[in-house]
Amino acid sequence: MIGALPRLITSRSRRTLIGEWWRSVDQVTLSILVCLLGAGLILSMASSPAAAARLDYDNSFYFLYKHMIFVGMGVIGMFIVSLFDAVNARRIAVLTLIGSFLVMLALPIIGYEVKGATRWVRIGPLGLQPSEFAKPAFIVFAAWMFSIRHRDPNVPAVAIVFVAYAALVGLLISQPDFGQSFLLTLGFAAVFFFAGLSLGWLLIMLGISVIGVIAAYLTLPHVRARVSAFRSPNTADSYQTDKAMEAISSGGFFGRGPGEGSVKYSLPDGNTDFIFAVTVEEFGFLISTILILLLAGFVVQTFRNALRLNDYFCQLAAAGLATLVGMQVIINLFVNLNMAPSKGMTLPFISNGGSSMLALCFTAGLILAFTRRRPGAYEYGR
Repeated sequence: MIGALPRLITSRSRRTLIGEWWRSVDQVTLSILVCLLGAGLILSMASSPAAAARLDYDNSFYFLYKHMIFVGMGVIGMFIVSLFDAVNARRIAVLTLIGSFLVMLALPIIGYEVKGATRWVRIGPLGLQPSEFAKPAFIVFAAWMFSIRHRDPNVPAVAIVFVAYAALVGLLISQPDFGQSFLLTLGFAAVFFFAGLSLGWLLIMLGISVIGVIAAYLTLPHVRARVSAFRSPNTADSYQTDKAMEAISSGGFFGRGPGEGSVKYSLPDGNTDFIFAVTVEEFGFLISTILILLLAGFVVQTFRNALRLNDYFCQLAAAGLATLVGMQVIINLFVNLNMAPSKGMTLPFISNGGSSMLALCFTAGLILAFTRRRPGAYEYGR
């Protein structure tokens, strides 16, 4: 018995990397993520045949297989990022912001056009949208700057963050991509609010946003067309939203059944931006409500962890990233329910879309890294 004690102590001290990660990661957040990604695969299976048929693809499950590949890549990336401590996770985010900014700067030269906007770059067989990765990376950068200001008020952190924000928004508008600009602004404003900065700065940001929206409406035809379609659906092209509302209304409480939806065959973005409408048509309001609750649960659990963290930077970063995900969910649902103009924004962890899926898994990896249980990380003995 006495001879076995040293071996027992040694075996317990040899903690594997995965074992240590499993003990320290927030398992509630991780479980919700697994459920969301699994639901996304099921809904992709339901929506992929219609999308493939519209584009005359021979393989009915082309988009499902593509979605599975990006989910697999995203999960691996999420796991790798979540292994790092808060400092190294922050460094990864800042490097991602710099890399995304440089690629966005070079898009007029190396990018290619999709639906009238040059937002994409080709990396081997993959087409990626660098702005998707810039959003969570910028939120982490802003949280870092505000945490530095919290320790030393003499550091011009606010000015540095505003310069980075203005440069990033300027590149997004030049693509043009006002949907991502709007979402980035909401996330940035949230971090501002959580950091307890002055109301004056928030009013300045609000004023700039309002001026930007008005300028976009007056100068960009596609923005004006989307707003007009939302305000006057009888006099403008509102085909997608009309079809989405038709799918939602035909779903009822229990839905028409998996694979039994018909509206999805005439809904152009039924596997991406309007996948929620396809979900309601086939699975009904009951399953759709559960899906919304899972998404809300991910955001609420992240906020819950953020409130208990002792590290000011981790608090701001986790809360800011949760806001970014939550606002994307709200915008997508509002578009599907015809409560907001179409913005070309996916439903997090559910919709098809390679760049969006990889960036959201990157966001989730950062959240898991910042909220891991480490000595002294949480209050109340956690």
